[in-house]
Amino acid sequence: MDFKTKPSQKFDLPKRLARLGELAYNLWWTWHPEAARLFGRLDYDLWGRLGHNPIRMLQEIGKERLAQVAKEKDYLALYDALFGDFDSYFTNESWVQKSHPEFKNSIAYFSMEFGLHETLPIYSGGLGVLAGDHLKESSDLGLPLVAVGFMYGQGYFSQRISEDGWQDALNNPLTFEHLPVTLVTKDDKPVTIQIEFPDRNITAQIWEVRVGRVPLYLLDSNVESNNEFDRLLTARLYWSDLDRRVMQEVLLGVGGVRALRALGYAPDVWHMNEGHAAFLTLERVRELVASGSTFAKAAKKTLGQNVFTTHTPVPAGNDEFPLWLLDKYLAKLWPELGLTREEFVNIAKHQQPHTETFSMPILALKLSGGSNGVSELHGEVSREMWKFLWPDRKEKDVPIEHVTNGVHTANWMARRLNVLFENYLGGDWYEHLDEPAFWSKLDNIPDSELWGTRLHLKRKLAFYMRERVRDRWAHGGFHPVQVVSSGVLINPYALTIGFARRFATYKRANLILSDIDRLLEIINRPNMPVQIIFAGKAHPADEPGKQLIQKVYRTVKKAETGGRLVFLEDYDMNLARYLVQGVDVWMNTPRRPMEASGTSGMKAAINGALNFSVLDGWWREAYNGHNGWSIGEDKEYESNEIQDAADGEDLYHTLEHKIIPMYYNRDPKEISHEWIAMMKDTMKTCIPQYSTRRMVKEYAERFYAPALKK
Repeated sequence: MDFKTKPSQKFDLPKRLARLGELAYNLWWTWHPEAARLFGRLDYDLWGRLGHNPIRMLQEIGKERLAQVAKEKDYLALYDALFGDFDSYFTNESWVQKSHPEFKNSIAYFSMEFGLHETLPIYSGGLGVLAGDHLKESSDLGLPLVAVGFMYGQGYFSQRISEDGWQDALNNPLTFEHLPVTLVTKDDKPVTIQIEFPDRNITAQIWEVRVGRVPLYLLDSNVESNNEFDRLLTARLYWSDLDRRVMQEVLLGVGGVRALRALGYAPDVWHMNEGHAAFLTLERVRELVASGSTFAKAAKKTLGQNVFTTHTPVPAGNDEFPLWLLDKYLAKLWPELGLTREEFVNIAKHQQPHTETFSMPILALKLSGGSNGVSELHGEVSREMWKFLWPDRKEKDVPIEHVTNGVHTANWMARRLNVLFENYLGGDWYEHLDEPAFWSKLDNIPDSELWGTRLHLKRKLAFYMRERVRDRWAHGGFHPVQVVSSGVLINPYALTIGFARRFATYKRANLILSDIDRLLEIINRPNMPVQIIFAGKAHPADEPGKQLIQKVYRTVKKAETGGRLVFLEDYDMNLARYLVQGVDVWMNTPRRPMEASGTSGMKAAINGALNFSVLDGWWREAYNGHNGWSIGEDKEYESNEIQDAADGEDLYHTLEHKIIPMYYNRDPKEISHEWIAMMKDTMKTCIPQYSTRRMVKEYAERFYAPALKK
C-alpha cells in the first residue's frame, strides 16, 4: 500500500543544509548531543527560547543567518560528521541482525503514553518516559519494533504553583505544525480506522513519529465526522471521567490493532506496557472468531504472542471498570467473540468486597503468554497480588516474572561525562555499555577530573534554575517569595539533594519534613550547608497529591530555610535532565513496597549522583553498601505509621552522620576522595545493569524470542 509518511513541512533551507529538515523529523537527534549542538549553533538564544524545538527553529530562523552558516567551515564540518553518523546508524549491522536474525517481522509495543522529548508532551511521568526509552533502545539494537499510542491534542498540563503553594493546571493545545509528527495519508487522504460502540462509531486518524529506526503511530479522534464529545477523547491523558477512560482504552487496544492492520503490519509479538492496552487481546481473538474459530481456540492460539508488563502494585494504577460501563460501551463486542455477557465478564472479573469489576490487568494476565513485573521485589509483590487467578499454584509458581527497568544511557547521560569517558575509557565505550567487567576502567579517571565534572554539572544546574526564574519574573505575576523558592539563592558548591517525581502520597515527599527543627539544623550547618530541590506534579484530580505539594511548598518558602529548600514548578524531561545530572544525591522515599521500580534514581546514578533511597524497587537490587545509602530496612513493617517513623529517623541519622560528613571531608584541593570512590562504585554497578540496553535484550531473549516459537 502506498502510504505517505514523509514530513509534509517544507523548510526554506540552503541546499548545503537541506538535510536539517530530515533530522528535525527524526527524534534520533534527541539522544545524540552533537545533533542538538548542530541546531543550537544556528542561534543559541532562539534555540533556548523555542524550548529546543528544531522544527520551530527551522521555521523561524532568518534566511540571512542560514546563508551565513552555510559558508562556515567549522559548522559544515560538524554537519558532515553528524550526518555521516546518522547514515551509518541506519546502515551498520545491528545487534539484532548479528544475534537474533529470527526477528524478521514486527513486534508491536502499546503504551498509553510515550516520553520522548519535552517538545512532544504526550507523557505524564515515569511510565511514558520508560516507554520512550524502550523505543530508543529498540532502535539502537535494531529490534523491528512498531509502537502505538495516542496523539494528545492538549498535551499534558503545565504546572503553575501559586504563592500559597497550590498547583494550577494549564492546558496548552498543541500546534501540530511545530511537532515532529506526520499525518499518515493514502491518495492524499488521512488513513483512518473505526471503532464500533453500541450507539455510534468513532473514527480516528493516525500520526507517525520517527524514533530512529522505530515508527510510533499515534491515534487521534479529533476528526470532523466525530461529535464534540468523541473529538475530545484523545485530547488529554488519563481522563478522570470513567466513560472517556474506558473509551480511550478500547480505542488504544482495539483501534491500535486495526491501525497496524490498516498500515500493513502483521506483528509476531504484541507487548502491552501496562494494562491500558489489554483490549488488544480481545481484538486479536475477534479477528480469528470472524474467520470461523471459537473463542477458546482463538484465545489459546493468540495467547503465546501476547506479552504484558505490569508497572504498579498501587490499586489506583490498575484500571478496573464497573460492569455497567461494559453494557454501555462493549455490548457489541461479546457477540462478535461468540460469548454471552456473563462469559465475557468472567474473562476479567475481579470480585471486590462490595462489587464486581472488569479488571484490565486481569484481562492482560489471563490472555498473555508472558507477564512480568519491573523489579525483583515487584515480581514478588505481583505474584502475591494476583495469586488468586491461579488458586492451584504456589505463590512462587504464579506465572509472573520480572525484568527490572533500565534507562536509555545516551539520552540521560551528561555530555561532559560522555567526553570524560571517551578520554579515559576509549571512544568506543558505548559499545561496552552492558558489560559489567568493562566498567572497572572507571578507576583510570583521576579523582580531580571526575570531581571537576561534578562541579561543572552543578554550576550548569544552578545557572539553569536562575534563568528559569528570570523568565518567569519577566512574564509577571511572580511573587518575590516564589522567586526565592525557585532557587535563585542556590549555591553550586553546597551538597545538593534532589527529590523529583510524581506527587502521589505513597511516595512520601514530606518524609524529610517530619521534624522541621532537625531539618533546619541540617540544611543550615556552618560551613557544611545542604540544599534540597523538590520538583513534581500531582494528577489534576489527585487532591491529596496537590495538598502534599502545598505542604512541601509552604515549608520551602519559610525564611528560616535561607533559600536552601527549593521547589521547581512544571517538572518535565528537560528539567529532569538538569536535575539528574546536577545533584549530588538523589533521594527517594516511597512507602515500601509501593514503588514497582523507579527509574529517576537510575538516571542520576549513571551521572555519578549517589542514591539515598528506601530499599524498594530497583534500589533493593542495586544497593551494595558502597554505592549509596539506604533508608530504613529491607523488611515488612507492621503499619504505615511504624514504617514512617522508622524511615524518618534513619533518613535524618544517615544525613547527619554519614552523607554530610563524607561530602565535606576534603583534601587541601577541596576534593572528597571518599565521595569520588562511592561515585565510581555507583557508576560501575548501575551503568551496565540498569540500562535499557540490558533491559530490551532481556525482553527480546526472554519474552519476544519464545513468543516467536509459540
